[in-house]
Amino acid sequence: MRILLTNDDGIGAPGLLALERGAAPFGRTTTIAPLEAHSGCGHKVTTHAPLLLSRSQAEYSYGLNGTPADCVRIALHELGRFDLVLSGINAGGNLGADVYISGTVAAAREAAYHGIPAVAFSHYKRRESDFQWARASQWVPTILEWIQKQPKIAGTFWNVNFPHLDEGQPDPESVLCPVGKHPLPLEFVKSEEGWIYSGIYHQRLRDEACDIATCFGGKIAISRIEL
Repeated sequence: MRILLTNDDGIGAPGLLALERGAAPFGRTTTIAPLEAHSGCGHKVTTHAPLLLSRSQAEYSYGLNGTPADCVRIALHELGRFDLVLSGINAGGNLGADVYISGTVAAAREAAYHGIPAVAFSHYKRRESDFQWARASQWVPTILEWIQKQPKIAGTFWNVNFPHLDEGQPDPESVLCPVGKHPLPLEFVKSEEGWIYSGIYHQRLRDEACDIATCFGGKIAISRIEL
């Protein structure tokens, strides 16, 4: 398989390296990722400024002075067709309303617009602990094997969120679940500079069976998203 890798945390992000390790058994990977972090950029694309590719130290790896969606667009234009596009692993969850805000998810959505199977991967993290990149990397092949067995439905892509487990906990169950429909909490604190967002991510509203509750409950949340 020809596999395109990208993200919204930037070309040197540890989550991208974890995704590369997890995807390696499935084919030849090519990475085109933003030179800078674009977390929360949504599906922004660049149409009125030049986009420049720069080769990174690794083979088949490039940085782009654009957004995650730009990376997919340039890859398809310059390098031709890919069999699969993988985005992530994002440093933080992309659950519920996040799917409309996330640059990570936008890259997978852009691929789906062009009829290419795509998966966005994210790693939810509790504030008091570090990311578990090595463990998340080991979960990627299992998820990809499962997805490959599912019916292919045009106009859809996958969004996967890994939970944050305590040390010693067994590998989590994977659950197919819908995307949560509640908005993020509207909580702000006013300072001399202006309004500062103060909503607590873990306290957001959720339905029992949605991706938010699934991931917060220690399971891998897998959601099929329609364009």
